Amino acid sequence: MSSSSALWHPQAHMPSVVDDRIVVVAGDGAYVETSDGRRLLDATAGLWHANVGHGRASIAAVAAKQMERLETYHLFGRFANEPAMRLADRVAAAGPIPDAKVFWTSGGSDAVDLACKLARRHWQHAGRTEKRTIVSRVNSYHGLHGFGTSIAGLEFNREGLGSESLIPETLRVSNTDLDAVVRSVEAYGPERIAALVAEPIQGTGGVVTPPEGYLAGIQELCRAHDILFVVDEVITGFGRAGTLFACERFGLEPDMVLMAKGITSGYAPLGGVLIAPRVWEPFFAGDDAPVFRHGLTYTGHATACVVAEENLDIIEREGLVERAAALEPVLRTALAPLADHDLVAEVRSAAGFIAGVRLEADVPGELVARTCIERGVITRVITDNVLQVCPPFVVDESDLASIAETLVESLDDVMVRA
Repeated sequence: MSSSSALWHPQAHMPSVVDDRIVVVAGDGAYVETSDGRRLLDATAGLWHANVGHGRASIAAVAAKQMERLETYHLFGRFANEPAMRLADRVAAAGPIPDAKVFWTSGGSDAVDLACKLARRHWQHAGRTEKRTIVSRVNSYHGLHGFGTSIAGLEFNREGLGSESLIPETLRVSNTDLDAVVRSVEAYGPERIAALVAEPIQGTGGVVTPPEGYLAGIQELCRAHDILFVVDEVITGFGRAGTLFACERFGLEPDMVLMAKGITSGYAPLGGVLIAPRVWEPFFAGDDAPVFRHGLTYTGHATACVVAEENLDIIEREGLVERAAALEPVLRTALAPLADHDLVAEVRSAAGFIAGVRLEADVPGELVARTCIERGVITRVITDNVLQVCPPFVVDESDLASIAETLVESLDDVMVRA
């Protein structure tokens, strides 16, 4: 496919890609096939989402069956659809927030916008109108909608938009230094802060796992200052951390949890927010309860919800959360020798079935990623010159070995060319 295509790619330098597209036409398990006949090991699980792998016929079947009955119906006002209600009950029961409500969205970026709006609405209704600021962390990524762009800790996503923050009243704090977070919050004024949003493991920011005690510490900071604690599990949710939610692994009890990606493994666009009683109760009690003026056409899309149900059935039936936990040390062991390579600065694999290989700053990461693809393994460069490794849960040990070997061979190739 050439530049004659009308397609504009997200997050792409279009002159570089219009005649250099990789067109994916099929997928099976941990592999995808391209239009030119190549079979590639998907070491990124798409964009962190293909947890159960590609080509699941049972998911296609439930989607078709639901569409034949009812493709969807909206949830505005009194209306509902059965799949949205069933899935909400199931996820609320399995999630890390007791007695949670679920507000569905179309994806992770939508979930971020919802949570940030709801945090501000919560405090406005409580009469604490000064609590408007949303705090996030350096190197954080929370999608690219209005709030996500504004709170992101990746400054380049705001370049050229004409303002420091599309939505005012945002603050970034350290992603690893708890004492620095405390100082920043106290200096800014906790009475002005509505919520603090944090990824348990930063994905796009470079696969960063915070040090021991950091997440528990910011949770306690939020409690001490009456700040809503929002955990962004768009990447980690539904098994990537080796538990259904990363909150379980890190002992977190947040006020909201953001979810997407792994809830459907990418088979349909769906996201949502788990919401604790302290936040939802005022909107559910009494004739004078306020209305939360938020919603999307496809909130709780019926077909997306049955896709999610089948995806969760597969995860449970095949023990894929447990499999991800078991493969975590295998991945760590496979990648460990890369730390000694001349072009590698660090291998990041502290927690979860997820890793990053940080290259030295002067190494052309895009060339390394391209060489990996030429050798049959998809990876990509994310923040801090890191190569992403985040495979589907259905890979086996030989696949992980292949990923590691391909990385080494590609680095060797690039070193020779240099």
